[in-house]
Amino acid sequence: MTLILFNKPYGVLCQFTPEPNGPPRSTLADFIKRPGVYPAGRLDHDSEGLLLLTDDGRLQARITDPRYKAPKTYLVQVEGEPDEAALEALRRGVRLKDGMTLPAKAERIDPPDLWPRDPPVRFRKTVPDCWIALTIHEGRNRQVRRMTAAVGYPTLRLVRWRVGEWSLDGLGQGEFREV
Repeated sequence: MTLILFNKPYGVLCQFTPEPNGPPRSTLADFIKRPGVYPAGRLDHDSEGLLLLTDDGRLQARITDPRYKAPKTYLVQVEGEPDEAALEALRRGVRLKDGMTLPAKAERIDPPDLWPRDPPVRFRKTVPDCWIALTIHEGRNRQVRRMTAAVGYPTLRLVRWRVGEWSLDGLGQGEFREV
């Protein structure tokens, strides 16, 4: 069994082949030259951080199947400064167009020591920003972005730090490690 932890950079597609009619974008093949491994889950091209790749179908199912509720922790830079009511709403679960989310763990954190993003997040002098750590047990399409927007704090930068027992600890942007 192979399991690869990859720190996916901003702008990279979570697939090995480019979109046939899409704009030119980097793919996993630009970083990982290992045949037979596939992503266990996805990260949007505008999200960064931990992506797990494996050649084991059972492990892939355990990581991605909602029945197993593998916790996923994200470091999220949001526009504005969420108050306790917004954080409590995230903790209880928020109503999205596709239904209520499961309760999440949400807390304000100090800005993490991360690699610079290219392109950088837009900066506005008149609008503060803040970082939160958000742990969810689902994996709906763009779920974290939709959750923070639902409580009034749009996501500016999204970095998945942990999936289950695996984390980005010690991995630089674009780096991978086999475990």
